[in-house]
Amino acid sequence: MLGFWHKYKQLVLYAISLVAILIVLQLLQYKLLLVNHSYEIYMLCIALLFTGLGIWLALKLMKPKKEIQTVIVEKKVYEKLLTEEELQAIEKEKQKLGLSSREMEVLELMAQGFSNQEIADRLFLSLPTVKTHSSNLFLKLDVKRRTQAIEKARQLRLIQ
Repeated sequence: MLGFWHKYKQLVLYAISLVAILIVLQLLQYKLLLVNHSYEIYMLCIALLFTGLGIWLALKLMKPKKEIQTVIVEKKVYEKLLTEEELQAIEKEKQKLGLSSREMEVLELMAQGFSNQEIADRLFLSLPTVKTHSSNLFLKLDVKRRTQAIEKARQLRLIQ
């Protein structure tokens, strides 16, 4: 190793001095860059600062405060089973009013809140046919509106 140093001492010192001169030139170039373009560099620093601040603020504001949970509530529904006597009384009431089975189907769907068009779609009927059944129901139950028909049918226990 000592032989290498003696042989290339001048070359190594020359290389080190060349590197030092290049480093000094680079530093001067950066200093000159800072002096000549100081306004642009300051604007860049301010822009980066506000961009970072904006990102931080957006993340802070957009974070949900509470976690949203979906809760499924199941409720048991008990239907009262009708006795044979009650079923016969309901059937007699239907016959007394002269209600057909199709009119009863329309009445039950009305009670569930379906529109005439939805009732027609479910029963595979035309809209005028459903309107005719509704009119017949209103006449037979002696009412003027759907809500009155549903209420009277519930009072007569024709529907649940």
